[in-house]
Amino acid sequence: MSVARWRFRWDGAGQKIAVGDVDKGAMAQVRDDLAAANIEAIVEFCDVTSLESLNALADSTEAAFGRIDLVFANAGIGAGESGAMWDYSEKDWQWCFNVNMWGVINSIRAFMPRLVARNEEAHFVVTGSGNGALLVYPDQPIYTASKAAVHAITENLHYQVQAAQSPVKVSALFPGPHVVDTGLFNSGRVRPQELKKDVEGNASGISSVDDMKRMCAEFGIELQTTHPDEVAEMAVTGLQNDAFWLLSTTPETDAKIRSRASMILNRETPVPNMVGA
Repeated sequence: MSVARWRFRWDGAGQKIAVGDVDKGAMAQVRDDLAAANIEAIVEFCDVTSLESLNALADSTEAAFGRIDLVFANAGIGAGESGAMWDYSEKDWQWCFNVNMWGVINSIRAFMPRLVARNEEAHFVVTGSGNGALLVYPDQPIYTASKAAVHAITENLHYQVQAAQSPVKVSALFPGPHVVDTGLFNSGRVRPQELKKDVEGNASGISSVDDMKRMCAEFGIELQTTHPDEVAEMAVTGLQNDAFWLLSTTPETDAKIRSRASMILNRETPVPNMVGA
């Protein structure tokens, strides 16, 4: 979760940024990076599964900077599920939906009333995923379901601010076009104690992008990745143009989206989209 003063020119000059996270190690690194870039910032602990925690971050941001112009609801985890979904732990479902879906809902409840009440131009950005919003991959049912819900919420939020004739803009951010090199596959490091399982780690055996690359290599597939900086640049460019879809795709992905739309329109039986298919 991050919020900022926004001047529609993201060059590091004049921006003021607030960052909330549950990963204390990551928080320290972000604080150091922002200080090194000479960007005025606050970095605080924030748990997006708690509305109170998000309200506290919003209060701190307004107290420090006076106003909020740009919100990124960016928190998300992967439950690391593998195998038949009827065998998954209930704790995996709860944890993923608590963060991915309820994190967005809580972020909307904490920040949108402040943005709308000011009645000035502002942006609220929700990080979703093409896996769930645009396509359905069968090997991550919990994550896919959570991101399908996230996009439905985001698009409805966009419609509602339009209906209210609010100057606040809503955007849906889809990191990509390839697998983004982040710590998503190692989400277990921030798993809350009450939702831990008897067996630690991801059932999929994938705990990093490197693990995923090795798995793909076993099937003769070279996994391409996207650096987070590329996603940020794509997002900023889109926001400067008031775009709803902050989305970068490949020709292969576009073909899969068209194929899915055709399947629905022609009432065809779904065929699973697997990695490399």
